[in-house]
Amino acid sequence: MDKVPMFGVSDLRQTRDTARRLDTSWIGDGFSRDGGSDVRNIISPFDGETISEVAFASERQVDLAVQAARAALKADWGTMGHERRAALIRALADAVEKNRLELALLESLDVGKPILHSYNDDVPTTIGVLRWYASLTETAYDLSPARRKGVLSQIVREPQGVVGIVLPWNYPLTTLALKIGPALAAGNAVVCKPADDTPLTTLRLAELAVEAGFPAGVINVVPGTGAVAGKALGLHGDVSAINFTGSTATGRRFLHYSADSNLKEISLECGGKNPAIILPDVKSLDRFADEISTGFLMNSGQLCSSISRVLAPRTLEADLRDMLAGKMKEWPIGDPFDPATRIGPLVSDAHAAKVNRAIDTEKQRNNDFSVSAAEVTGASPRLTKPVVFFDVAENADAWREEIFGPVLSVRFYDDLDGAIRSANDTQYGLSAYVFGEDPNAIREASATLDAGFVAINAFCEGDFTTPFGGFKTSGFGGKDKGIHSLDQYSRTKSIWWAT
Repeated sequence: MDKVPMFGVSDLRQTRDTARRLDTSWIGDGFSRDGGSDVRNIISPFDGETISEVAFASERQVDLAVQAARAALKADWGTMGHERRAALIRALADAVEKNRLELALLESLDVGKPILHSYNDDVPTTIGVLRWYASLTETAYDLSPARRKGVLSQIVREPQGVVGIVLPWNYPLTTLALKIGPALAAGNAVVCKPADDTPLTTLRLAELAVEAGFPAGVINVVPGTGAVAGKALGLHGDVSAINFTGSTATGRRFLHYSADSNLKEISLECGGKNPAIILPDVKSLDRFADEISTGFLMNSGQLCSSISRVLAPRTLEADLRDMLAGKMKEWPIGDPFDPATRIGPLVSDAHAAKVNRAIDTEKQRNNDFSVSAAEVTGASPRLTKPVVFFDVAENADAWREEIFGPVLSVRFYDDLDGAIRSANDTQYGLSAYVFGEDPNAIREASATLDAGFVAINAFCEGDFTTPFGGFKTSGFGGKDKGIHSLDQYSRTKSIWWAT
């Protein structure tokens, strides 16, 4: 059961005061106003009010941040032992926990997600991820070759150096933790570029890190546009690696930046058009109703792993229609600071327009749809009611393109093999979901689905131990979470010593 956070008007006022002072790049151990003259309004997605005026980073500020990170690697951070590094990561997790309500309110204010979600999901996940990687800092090990007479052979992991981290707008705080956790565990210094619309919790966490004892320059933040700050980071010759989460189109740009500069290593976690297959052996949807509905409603569908397509046996058509209509009604829409709200506004006017265009396009060709009848509190042009389209054509944009909103496309099948082919017939391969009863059928379907992560009878991304990332245009070069994530933040050196 989710906890309902206790807060009042004074907490919201204090959060807005905090947002206003998070107004420029964090370089070294403080806010820097050297070189950032492009001031942008950061807008609350629900009420449209300006919550901060942030000076976006120039190319010069990105360079200053990279140099601050390089300086940290040459100073105490670069020579610090595993135990001390782990203690600092734990101290940062403790600081996040101490400021749980503030960070949850700030995330809801900046992103528009319901406070129930920010408080019970985003911030606790951030804390858990940091603590897990703190433990991994002390316990990770690698393979060594068998002993040979007259030879001493070592396999050594070294930090990449300065790592650029480029964040999405939908889960800025959680994604930040998933990336700086392994990056710091491996001994790197980082320069983080948050998304244009949602820089605030990233800036606040950098501030908390210094308060927790991190040396200057280990964590730097350069809010800014992709065309300026993102490009400068991608092309910088002193950046050794980039870890990116966002759209496939932007991910491709970072491959070009790498090719045009120092061939820095690139790790991409990009888009998805994730299918859920309900197997023919399912007789009742009751067991799976919450998981399937959460899969497309959570965070207003603004989640890379969202269930955006469902393939169901035709025998379950009536039950599925009724279930989805009933479940949508259980997700109230409105003010993100109302604890009863489960669906908040979309992140921006531009994104709301994109999602609504996609809905309107499908409505023009398909009149078989169901719109949420849930209660709506408050008014905002960025509030979008969830909608389910049925019998969507396989060549329709609603079936093939990532919408990134509360939109679900459903097809009914008579042949399971054909349904799996349809599920795999996409440029993406991030997540897939299987709902069924027969273990053999589940195992076969899971093995056949062309996705980097497959969940069985659940909507989730696993836990901290399970690597998460996709195939095809959903990304490559490394995965978030798990011990494997250290690979993208480390370089492997072999030392062969003839004794």
